[in-house]
Amino acid sequence: MVSPEPDQPDPIWQRLRSQGRLGERRVRYLETTESTNDLALALAESGADCTLVVAESQSRGRGRLRRSWHSPAGAGLYLSFIYRPRLEPEDLAKLTLTAGLALALAVAETTGLAPGLKWPNDLLLAGKKCGGVLCECRLPASGSPAQLPVVVVGIGLNVNTDAARIPPELRERATSLLLATGRPWERGPLLAAILKQLDALVVRLEGGEFPAILVQWRQRDALLGRELEWLTPAGEVVRGIALGPDDEGILRIRDRRGRVHPVLSGDLALAR
Repeated sequence: MVSPEPDQPDPIWQRLRSQGRLGERRVRYLETTESTNDLALALAESGADCTLVVAESQSRGRGRLRRSWHSPAGAGLYLSFIYRPRLEPEDLAKLTLTAGLALALAVAETTGLAPGLKWPNDLLLAGKKCGGVLCECRLPASGSPAQLPVVVVGIGLNVNTDAARIPPELRERATSLLLATGRPWERGPLLAAILKQLDALVVRLEGGEFPAILVQWRQRDALLGRELEWLTPAGEVVRGIALGPDDEGILRIRDRRGRVHPVLSGDLALAR
């Protein structure tokens, strides 16, 4: 049986804990917290910048649509990055696809796996969810001096989560790097790779390179051509074929009548 933790100490993780830094970023490390995103938002509102919040576990981790994110202690990466991107408000939503691509590239670089991406924020391995992204924004107050928006990019990744630590109701839909490869992984190198990819892609996004980022994202699109059911915010169910994201990153679905629907929010699942 594979041990859920690597046998040797993880030097990057140990240095992060003892020094409170990862590269140029300050690190706020906690054994446990309710939500790394909540803490990062509070720190940002108090003026924190270039900061990363890392927790060994979360008691109220969450994802898109307020769904809970299971965060067993020591088994995964539970992270929130604080950014003040030089972006127009209408471009902030593009950070979710950008962060998802960064996560996929980092996992591929570190493990050799080929993750897929499920619009807008999920990382998949063999069709099962292994990680996710949650971006939350705070815009400058109306009438205040010119300031940059605050964006917290939250990332959850199942690293050394074994089957026994995945809730029974999620086992058919969730996986981890351990389960996908049969071996444990050090979290420090994974975190360092995510930071490198995310920082580089945010700079590219600020520089107007979203079209090139989108090309890379589309290459990993796990929904393209699949039949989906979309529960709209109004409670209507739309069934159709996924056409992938448009040039602004908005998913499109073509229903059986040929009408194309832009998906801005709401619940999304593969058709049964």
